Amino acid sequence: MTNAFSLDVTARSDMGKGASRRLRRQQQIPAILYGGEQTPQSINVPLKDLIKQLENEAFYSHILTLNLNGSPVKAVLKALQRHPAKNTPTHADFQRVDETHKIHMHVPLHFINEATCVGVKAQGGLISHQLTEVVVICLPKDLPEYLEVDMANIAIGQSVHLSNLTVPTGVELAELSHGATSHDLTVALVLAPRTGGDEEAEKPAAAIEEAKPTENKTAAKPADKKG
Repeated sequence: MTNAFSLDVTARSDMGKGASRRLRRQQQIPAILYGGEQTPQSINVPLKDLIKQLENEAFYSHILTLNLNGSPVKAVLKALQRHPAKNTPTHADFQRVDETHKIHMHVPLHFINEATCVGVKAQGGLISHQLTEVVVICLPKDLPEYLEVDMANIAIGQSVHLSNLTVPTGVELAELSHGATSHDLTVALVLAPRTGGDEEAEKPAAAIEEAKPTENKTAAKPADKKG
């Protein structure tokens, strides 16, 4: 994977909420760079540059180059906090990567051949996505941008599991890394279409429910007391 993404960042020394608020007013985002044998480093990231990079889905699963005070550092984006109302980034966590050590990364799933899927085109079914990303384990050089899920031959009632995915050489799925078949999660399945018969079948039950209050009221009347 090529290092297509880079950010110019600077080291920072002021800490605390007040310092972070000042940074955000200056259109800078407080962030942390950690991992490897070095100590964690607090950094500033230009908000405008980060927002532009985040527009590309691949930014989340690529090896990035952080130009820290002019020195390039290879890293991956591990966490991103956003403003609850504005949705703008407010803090970022970057992890240093070492070409000789494997990393765990979330990688998006791209579903292909959905329009020509047997269960959809020939049988009128509906595709239900159960997962949109997976965690992979690999060396930084082998990190895939995404994994494809081919839905072409999936019929109604059939599903695609993690074990059915094709992964590049040197890449393994975290859920299956220890050979645990119980973690072979469903990625997607094709459901049968809903028919009008279901709606018709509900009508008698609805009619009974509507009749119940009247019956209950009659039964609830106390008996007349004599003498």
